[in-house]
Amino acid sequence: MRVLIAEDDADSFELLATLLNSFGYEVVGVDNGDDAWKILRRSDRPMLAILDWMMPGMNGVDVCRKLRAEQCGNPTYVILLTSLNSESNIVEGLDAGADDYITKPFDFYELNARLGVGRRVIELQASLNARVKELEAALGHVKTLQGILPICMHCHKIRDDHESWQQIEVYLAQHSDVQFSHGICENCMQEHHSDD
Repeated sequence: MRVLIAEDDADSFELLATLLNSFGYEVVGVDNGDDAWKILRRSDRPMLAILDWMMPGMNGVDVCRKLRAEQCGNPTYVILLTSLNSESNIVEGLDAGADDYITKPFDFYELNARLGVGRRVIELQASLNARVKELEAALGHVKTLQGILPICMHCHKIRDDHESWQQIEVYLAQHSDVQFSHGICENCMQEHHSDD
């Protein structure tokens, strides 16, 4: 899985990239918030992102805010990684749309565990989105007729909800996706066209 790292400090970036590669992630790196924003708006964006709070251009919190204002459906999982560790900073970061918040210096194993949580959330979200699309497609193809249909035993017209009688094919066309083609059965052929 690809992970975006937005970190302007070269040493911190190198450490993160080395760790993530050892954890089995493919790293996409930028050193400013503007480039992070450009990458996160692409359709082929990494689904996991680690953003530094303070960096040139847009800061990590601003990137989160813009991302949450635009994304829906299958959002990027964002971890803010910063030296800002006050309770108000954590609340601000999470309120801006970060999914997780890690303070520097960080524990390598904790970072790996939190990335694992992000990966599981992304996989569950993708699975849920796929199921929703399947259900929407199925609902688009299915209109159901429910209940008992009052039908005349002689002319076979159906009584609708407004107490009017109409041809069965008209009723079914209005209440389902059924389309009719006409033909003649053998009995009707004999009865109505026997003199041909």
